[in-house]
Amino acid sequence: MATVQSITWRERLEAYYYLCRFDKPIGTELVFWPTMWAMWIAAKGIPELSTLLVMILGVIFMRAAGCAINDFADRKVDAHVARTKDRPLATGIISAKEAIFVFLILVAASACLLFFLPIESFYWSFGALFLAFIYPFMKRYTNLPQVFLGAAFSWSIPMGYTAVGVEPNLTCWLLYFGNLAWTVAYDTQYAITDREYDLKIGVKSTAILFGQYDIEIISILQALSVILIGYALYIEQLLFPFGFIALLVVIADFIYQWTKTRDRDPQRCFWAFRHNRWIGLIIFVGIFIGLL
Repeated sequence: MATVQSITWRERLEAYYYLCRFDKPIGTELVFWPTMWAMWIAAKGIPELSTLLVMILGVIFMRAAGCAINDFADRKVDAHVARTKDRPLATGIISAKEAIFVFLILVAASACLLFFLPIESFYWSFGALFLAFIYPFMKRYTNLPQVFLGAAFSWSIPMGYTAVGVEPNLTCWLLYFGNLAWTVAYDTQYAITDREYDLKIGVKSTAILFGQYDIEIISILQALSVILIGYALYIEQLLFPFGFIALLVVIADFIYQWTKTRDRDPQRCFWAFRHNRWIGLIIFVGIFIGLL
């Protein structure tokens, strides 16, 4: 590995690229699709293109900002975990101060986007910033950091409502808590892959909290997400037939995930986590067709 002093500017730019996880878009996708659910339902169809573009950029910037602050928080433990030992802060290519600088730049870029949205979105953005900042530190204080991640990821749903000029309502909050339950489920799958290392270094997670009942609780959370999202679609008269078909496909996918992860093999659990990118898309397709 090159020393910090000897790396070229291209290697440093590449390190920033990896810090923001632009090479791993799964996190962006997991925030993107629920945002699209909210915007399409709130707008009763296709939102204005300019608003849609602003929200997409916001998702990209805030997810990248979350990755930067996450790596700052984990800079002393990532080197001890096989999956994360090559991250820029763990190797020393990027300093802690640089990670904070990247976080602030991305937050500032996201804040600039708010000038193109209703003032209500500005007020709600404080919640997004607060959750994005505190989540990475929660794994040191609580066994439920995945709940804080779910709250952060799901905040794009009320943001999506306010972006199209609609006040968050019952449907919005059903989508929010449905998405939160789904997020805790897939991030617990993700946490299972690191459980061995987390136990050694003292990092907390739902995978550790749930213990031998982890897979069962993941299934319960997935079922809860389907119920809450299904009720939201029912209220909006989007459940039958296309929303229902979409949720049936989602249920089948969750069952397939269970068959792959019931032996708790870390690689299969990581596969299941990544496979959740399709869940959000499937639900969006049901909503999109239902609103045509």
